Amino acid sequence: MILYNSATRKKAPLTPRQEGRITMYTCGPTVYHYAHIGNLRTYIMEDVLDKFLRYEGYQVYHVMNITDVGHLASDADTGEDKMLKGAKREHKSVMEIARFYTDAFFDDCRKLNIRRPDVVQPATGMIDEYIRVISRLIDTGYAYVAGGNVYFDTSKLENYYVFSRHDEDALAVGVRDSVEADANKRNPNDFVLWFTKSKFEDQALKWDSPWGTGYPGWHIECSCISMKYCGEYLDLHCGGIDNAFPHHTNEIAQSEAYLGHPWCGCWMHVHHLNTNGDKMSKSSGEFLTLSLLEEKGYDPLAFRFFCLQSHYRKSLEFSWENLDNASQAYQKLLARIAALTPGGQADEDTVAEYKEKFIERVGNDLNTSMGITLVYDVLKSGADDATKLAVLDSYDQVLSLSLLERAAALRERQASVTSGRSGDGFVITGEGDPEIDALVLQRCQAKAAKDYELADRLRDQLKDMGVQVKDTREGAVWSRIS
Repeated sequence: MILYNSATRKKAPLTPRQEGRITMYTCGPTVYHYAHIGNLRTYIMEDVLDKFLRYEGYQVYHVMNITDVGHLASDADTGEDKMLKGAKREHKSVMEIARFYTDAFFDDCRKLNIRRPDVVQPATGMIDEYIRVISRLIDTGYAYVAGGNVYFDTSKLENYYVFSRHDEDALAVGVRDSVEADANKRNPNDFVLWFTKSKFEDQALKWDSPWGTGYPGWHIECSCISMKYCGEYLDLHCGGIDNAFPHHTNEIAQSEAYLGHPWCGCWMHVHHLNTNGDKMSKSSGEFLTLSLLEEKGYDPLAFRFFCLQSHYRKSLEFSWENLDNASQAYQKLLARIAALTPGGQADEDTVAEYKEKFIERVGNDLNTSMGITLVYDVLKSGADDATKLAVLDSYDQVLSLSLLERAAALRERQASVTSGRSGDGFVITGEGDPEIDALVLQRCQAKAAKDYELADRLRDQLKDMGVQVKDTREGAVWSRIS
């Protein structure tokens, strides 16, 4: 696989240290609130990468953290702990908040067909490991104690700014927050490895340490979790582009200072999901969740389809119109697959040929839009239905759009509609188009469930397709608008 490496700013083959096996680390959520759909775009693209590598034949060992302590409201080590902020907002304990939003995150992942990583490690379960690594950094001169806190000394590094060419005199910080002055720091870009009670007297979670009772900084957790489960060398580290600085920059600094050698071979960053030209964030107080999309009648997999239509290194503009277009395209795709006749023997040579095309095109820097294009190419090809279905089943190991499962369910509904009555008792009369029959049936079901917003959206979708629907006492009758 060819992948763009954010550290080298070049595309290059992804080469693991151990042949046939890739260690992969992704930054998990800070579980003080629901994940917004911008966060979920990142996890969808990381999921595709994980599955594509497995599809290529690699054994992937995927590790992810859960941040349940230490992530401050500013990534520059200032402000209130996000977990404490969530606990105060909902009048619960920090650990109650962590459990609730961890479960909510994985519920979203399930709906989006995101595979659970092989290891999921909460930050609070690694305190002894943080203390051990920080102690060694102090002993080797890379860290110092000041004002009750332990700081990493960035002046000890020849190249601190790995992902960007910052002017150190200007102290440019990156895409998230500007550094606030901290009189304890020797250098403005030094960062906290361990906070003590001198920093926040009312901190909810504290542990004893050689430097006083306190808690770890955010950046140290990912380094320690990765090293514990993946060893001294990591093949691939993933995350959102807003993590590149300062979080991932600080991970590299402390990890390589501790290890004494280069740490991670490749860095993959997913760009923002924007609304009205700005990146989505929880700090603004307004953000979109997967549950909200569902409440508005959208299928979570239509959102996944929407994300796969764009390249991960390009910002993706979210609007309801754009999501409507993606949702309609996804439903039409399912209808085309449902029109194929299952059964029979697939041509294995053709299946293998199309698999090679998929590996070549999607393997060029995780080009998921090319993967979607190949799906349509298969449907337009001269292959028989059994072969088409076999190829699509193969592709869906990576795309995870539930193409065959959803198409089979749609085919069953269409069969009942063709007989004149669906399982729900709706009669659909039209011109024999399975795709339109299915949409009209969805509208009938939405109206019966009093989901009038979805029913209206389906009516508008049908109108855009040149179809009008008339509700009668006998059922729904559709016809093409002349």
